Amino acid sequence: MTNPGAEEDHLARYRSPLVSRYASAEMAFNFSERKKFGTWRRLWLYLAQAEKSLGLAITDEQIKEMETNLDNIDFKMAVEEEKKLRHDVMAHVHTFAHCCPKAAAIIHLGATSCYVGDNTDLIVLRDGFDLLLPKLARVISRLADFAEKYADLPTLGFTHYQPAQLTTVGKRCCLWIQDLCMDLQNLERARDDLRFRGVKGTTGTQASFLQLFEGDHSKVEELDRLVTAKAGFKRAYMVTGQTYSRKVDIEVLSVLASLGASIHKICTDIRLLANLKEIEEPFEKDQIGSSAMPYKRNPMRSERCCSLARHLMTLVLDPLQTASVQWFERTLDDSANRRVCLAEAFLTADIILSTLQNISEGLVVYPKVIERRIRQELPFMATENIIMAMVKAGGNRQDCHEKIRVLSQQAAAVVKQEGGDNDFIARVRADPYFSPIHKQLESLLDPSSFTGRAPQQVAKFLKEEVRPALIPYQSKMGGKIELAL
Repeated sequence: MTNPGAEEDHLARYRSPLVSRYASAEMAFNFSERKKFGTWRRLWLYLAQAEKSLGLAITDEQIKEMETNLDNIDFKMAVEEEKKLRHDVMAHVHTFAHCCPKAAAIIHLGATSCYVGDNTDLIVLRDGFDLLLPKLARVISRLADFAEKYADLPTLGFTHYQPAQLTTVGKRCCLWIQDLCMDLQNLERARDDLRFRGVKGTTGTQASFLQLFEGDHSKVEELDRLVTAKAGFKRAYMVTGQTYSRKVDIEVLSVLASLGASIHKICTDIRLLANLKEIEEPFEKDQIGSSAMPYKRNPMRSERCCSLARHLMTLVLDPLQTASVQWFERTLDDSANRRVCLAEAFLTADIILSTLQNISEGLVVYPKVIERRIRQELPFMATENIIMAMVKAGGNRQDCHEKIRVLSQQAAAVVKQEGGDNDFIARVRADPYFSPIHKQLESLLDPSSFTGRAPQQVAKFLKEEVRPALIPYQSKMGGKIELAL
């Protein structure tokens, strides 16, 4: 199959679905060419401004020329320059110089490629966290509202995916929220731990800047401080090679991978609950679940989250391996790999957070289905309560235990062998031995008496841990989110 216009037709070229289908416009821009190269120019401007303020022969006219052309980027020229020079930074130095002829001589003065490359990456990572954190806070807030609403609704708990003691719908949701609150703390820490590379020179020794300032160490240190502040960072790494340590990338992608694990767990639970018909993600009026089976309501949003979360969790392997093979002050085999893994990690995290927000804003609960499943399992769970009530009424604990053992096995045979409902309580009612407690059976089988402190735990957790953690993000909670696809 051929397409003579393929070079001009975006449909004839592969595009990552992370951007073409899913990611927000804000996160896509954060990793765009325009953001990257616009930041390079700003970093060159910061460097020139700081060098001028410390006494280098740079004029106001040169600074003004650079300021005027920060976003006047001839991308076509830059591509041609890179083809010729085989060096992306120098291609953009030449392109910037072309529209700033008066400033051409002082652009990139004293710097190495990593001055713009690594510092831009750190800015983009910081800005990426600034986009993710409010989104994560919104998801936690939506789930907190859900947990509060259903704090008292009993539901069957599962361990090993086998029926266990009752919990509540809200308490189960708090398990999800707790993981996400840990992720919120981890993302905040990783964001706040980021420092600027600053102006360090080719091998991190600042030798070129020391020469520019004729051996004045204090001016070199002040230059580093000024540029760091202009870029919006409070601190720079005191020690670097040519690059900032690639362990920083490990830290960044580790917290994103951990977020991916949390979301995968949450959405797996929702998928299992959808199969039980207890809880469903939102399903739109005209949405089609299956091309062959029109009755189906597939949890496609949760499935998307799980699919992309798996990708996110694997991406941390890239910086782990990259950091381990950086020789001495730097090798370039990090570059192409980082172009892919850093962007994809933030884009993927952005997508699954947006999708989970959409899910959490439209979760549908089916109390009658939940109640029916409880009725199927609760009789067996109530046996200990029945024994205690019989003993209080004057019965013998061992005799009662044997009676219940026999009746419960008969009821289990009905369920497993005949496919019938659990008739254990009917058998207890029919047995004269249990007549002293027949009037108590309803209260002994009240599901709320089997949920322990779940409602109180929900209220305390939301009040003391969750809501306070969301205070810094109150102004960014926003409205409901709609998915494009």
